[in-house]
Amino acid sequence: MQNILMIVHAPPYGSERVLSALRVALALAGKDSDKPQLNVFLMSDATVLALPNQQDASGNTLQKMLEDLIGHGVPVRLCKTCAGNRGLLDLPLISGVTIGTLAELADATLAADKVITF
Repeated sequence: MQNILMIVHAPPYGSERVLSALRVALALAGKDSDKPQLNVFLMSDATVLALPNQQDASGNTLQKMLEDLIGHGVPVRLCKTCAGNRGLLDLPLISGVTIGTLAELADATLAADKVITF
């Protein structure tokens, strides 16, 4: 089984990089055969993605995609330092999202067969 680490650092809105990251992650998590071990780490402005109840003008939400990913058993962590710099540490997060440390990211990086960044 492959071990894949996905690091997302782009802001959730203003470009399609986070949308693309979630689409790729969901495709990987939904594989029936050769399903990889997938870990997602949100850094920098991507940490804002973990706040619930956001939607764009069309009413679509990235939250649903993130919840689906978590529902597949994929761990989703926020960089503690990045989240703290954006005032997110004491705010409610989407259920299943946890705060992670750089030491955890370093361990996940060393354990990964592949690292994908967005």
